[in-house]
Amino acid sequence: MMSDEALMTDYNKLLDKSKQVLILQSTQSMVSWDMETKMPPKGISLRSQQLALLSQIEHRMVTDPEIGSLLKRVQEHRNYEAMHDLQKRNVYLIKKQYEEQTSLPETLVVETAKQQAIAIDTWKKAKKAKDFSMFKPELQKILDLKKQAAEILMKVKNTVTPYDALIDIYEPKMSSEAVATIFDELRRHLISIIDKCLASRKQPDISILRKKVPIEIQTEISNSITRFIGYDVESKNAGGRIDETEHPFTTGYYDDVRITTHYHKENVAASLFSVLHEGGHAIYEQNLRQEWMYQPIGASCSYGFHESQSRFVENMIGRSPEFWRYYFPKFRSITRGAFSAVRAADFMRAINHVKPSKIRIQADEVTYALHIIIRFEMERDMFSGKIAVEELPEIWNEKYENYLGVKIEDDAEGVMQDTHWASGLFGYFPSYALGNIYGGQLLTAMEKDMPSWRKHLAKGDFKSVKKWLIKNVYSYGNLYDPEDLLGKITGQKINVKNYIGYLEDKFSELYGY
Repeated sequence: MMSDEALMTDYNKLLDKSKQVLILQSTQSMVSWDMETKMPPKGISLRSQQLALLSQIEHRMVTDPEIGSLLKRVQEHRNYEAMHDLQKRNVYLIKKQYEEQTSLPETLVVETAKQQAIAIDTWKKAKKAKDFSMFKPELQKILDLKKQAAEILMKVKNTVTPYDALIDIYEPKMSSEAVATIFDELRRHLISIIDKCLASRKQPDISILRKKVPIEIQTEISNSITRFIGYDVESKNAGGRIDETEHPFTTGYYDDVRITTHYHKENVAASLFSVLHEGGHAIYEQNLRQEWMYQPIGASCSYGFHESQSRFVENMIGRSPEFWRYYFPKFRSITRGAFSAVRAADFMRAINHVKPSKIRIQADEVTYALHIIIRFEMERDMFSGKIAVEELPEIWNEKYENYLGVKIEDDAEGVMQDTHWASGLFGYFPSYALGNIYGGQLLTAMEKDMPSWRKHLAKGDFKSVKKWLIKNVYSYGNLYDPEDLLGKITGQKINVKNYIGYLEDKFSELYGY
């Protein structure tokens, strides 16, 4: 019979193996970051092979038969149930990864990693040329590979559809049926708010946002924003940095978390809010429990929770009147008089302008989720075989006209505006809208605990909000599945009521309806 000492020895061996995988994954993220930021154009062929090899090594590490043996011995030990819940959660997460990855052929994993790098590079060129036909063959290849993986993972995860197996990667135990039900209700409420905003006579003057602001000044704004939220990119002990890419993103692990943005000379708000968004991701990653670093429970809860934090910082903080009451004088100063004739109240109303648009990452708070719903429906139909790759531009354009009332002029502003499909991230998109919904529920909980938070924010105090988020969200890491964590924080299951209530309160005030 195995002793308790033997049980802990095996458990610690599992954690050691998990640590090695996490270190390798952090290495992969930095190699991918370099591909997006610093790699010379000629490097793509070599980089695709590098990423493929790293994926092969990772796959071999996580499917090591010794992990299977260790899991069996640990879970069959007579004192396993007496282990701490934290330890059992680590075992659960290691086992989940082991079972899923052992089901995937190594050749499929390697080919997918290689194809992702090639597809991303081709997507950039095709987007610049506004020509989907250039991208279509590479997208077809990555889609076919992800379909193979989804078919396999569907059986392992015991999901109803292959697409559900992909959603589970980003939002554990969430199904496409549940997402569709939530999104149907969300869409009804959003359309009602949009209609009221568009019908209002109290329309903001958005022309005041179209001031030319040099890129070097926009980088000063970015640094100012990161200082405000406590994401250090400047000191000798900085754990972050900001770079420019075609599509903003965040990557990294604990002590090295990097964000990117994209600057537009005549749209300073675009980079400002992308820095707030990506900065929200970054402070979540950097404020996970340090003592859980290298453990499975030391990761974020889910991509939906991650998006709840980025959208929370971007919108519920960054687009609030309280933030701009504090920050607008600083903003005016940094922009060297470009906004000297603009009143803070007018600026705040302009950045909260509600109007259906073509580009997701530039969408306003109210219409944003409709962009996500379009992508979710298209992904679901791609994986059920209802639509083919060559039909994507036409279907995309039709949905944008039907859902948002806008006419897409070219593939760059249409089906190729996002990097996600080139990256093989099918199943990711629902997390954005789920994050908005989680954020509404978290905001309600925070207001109960800290009713004066807006007064603090108006004085430039974000630390009290961040402290609440660290205690109630970040500190739990991946200890719970998303719906369980949501319940623990808010006492509720996922629902759209709080988020819609937040939007109604905010935009009825702004638009006077």
